[in-house]
Amino acid sequence: MNGFKVPFEYTKRLRASYYLLGALLGRGGKARVAYPGGDEIGSRPIDQHIKGFTALGATIEERGGMVCARADKLEGADIFFDMVTVGATINILLACVKAAGSTVIYNAAKEPHIVDLANFLNSMGARIKGAGTDVIHVTGRPELHGTTYAVIPDQIETGTLMIAAAATRGDVTIRGCIPTHMESLTAKLLEMGIRVTDNDDSIRVRPQYEQRPVNVKTQVYPGFPTDLQQPMTALLCMAQGTSTICETIFEQRFKHLDELRRMGAHIKLVDRTVLIEGVREMFGAPVAVSDLRAGAALVVAGLMAKGTTEIYDTGYIDRGYERIEEKLRALGADIWRESL
Repeated sequence: MNGFKVPFEYTKRLRASYYLLGALLGRGGKARVAYPGGDEIGSRPIDQHIKGFTALGATIEERGGMVCARADKLEGADIFFDMVTVGATINILLACVKAAGSTVIYNAAKEPHIVDLANFLNSMGARIKGAGTDVIHVTGRPELHGTTYAVIPDQIETGTLMIAAAATRGDVTIRGCIPTHMESLTAKLLEMGIRVTDNDDSIRVRPQYEQRPVNVKTQVYPGFPTDLQQPMTALLCMAQGTSTICETIFEQRFKHLDELRRMGAHIKLVDRTVLIEGVREMFGAPVAVSDLRAGAALVVAGLMAKGTTEIYDTGYIDRGYERIEEKLRALGADIWRESL
């Protein structure tokens, strides 16, 4: 790898492309990365990323749709985020592991994949302490070395499969997951009357009683994850009673609601709160995916609904769920993919 410029034709494909800013800046002292793509689910600024890079001694310019970062030498610093931000926490970690001196990140995000990144970098020779808390200490090292590392399971895929099992009243055991990462979802499923049991690396979800309504509020980890808000909305469409889901992270993460209404859901949106009146039946319909997790919600709704549901624009789903139709079909779902 010898370049430092990443054009828009690449960055537009996924939101995570902005992590190349921190990685390239830390690696070679310069980066030119186009603004990232990703789902349109609300405001997703990178001002906290830029604030952190500037504190480390980088000069940042924004021109022509590119973020240009340069530093003759990165120096450790105290960085105070104005808000909890997963993206900026990761980006600053990538940049500061080779900065001279010590860096302290305050108000850091605590998600499992941040802990995983810190463990990965430490296995390469970095010195990071405190990942998983709101204060992370990093002592810069001049060089990192290669490593072999196993990435943690995807908590959002795990959660989506748990919701799908609850939605279809199946009896499903999900293996190779980390149950402690799923505690906020597990608590809500238990509150609904769904049995959830776990072992060291597996979770079993099975029906128990008629599913009760619940109130959900998305929060930063360890609260209920925003990425499970949309699949959870689909599940609650058939819980008997009135449920609410308050979305506090992204203000436009509601494009799936119109599609669920086409399938018979009784849903109302008030500001950032979804009011859901449970129905006895939902019905298959042609629906279109607007973003990744909306696609997962429509898959869950299709599994619940009577008749055939046709889901279009499935490329969004494929970005976050590998071979999802094969996994669901192995569990007994009548689901298949067709080429148009």
